[in-house]
Amino acid sequence: MAWVILITAGVFEWGWPVGLKLGWTEAGAKWGWIAFAAICMAVSGALLLTSLRDIPMGTAYAVWTGVGAVGTFVLGILVFQEPAEFARMFFVGLIVAGIVGLKLASA
Repeated sequence: MAWVILITAGVFEWGWPVGLKLGWTEAGAKWGWIAFAAICMAVSGALLLTSLRDIPMGTAYAVWTGVGAVGTFVLGILVFQEPAEFARMFFVGLIVAGIVGLKLASA
């Protein structure tokens, strides 16, 4: 169950960069999106805290940030039309390999 909580924490990590990106425009601050970012940060941190009861801190933190980074990367491509170049995809693949490796090593 701790791993499900940890992955969920990583998914909430996606919300805060998206909220910050949409929350600051040339027209000024959009407080709803900034609040969304803050809520995602708080929920993500609380879930990480919960997962630390059963998963070693270094493993949990690496997986949490990795899931957040990979998810944000994919959202950037799909939602914000960021470049999907081979080199970027390759190196994000290395992050995914690291996440999987940490899970396997923790079994």
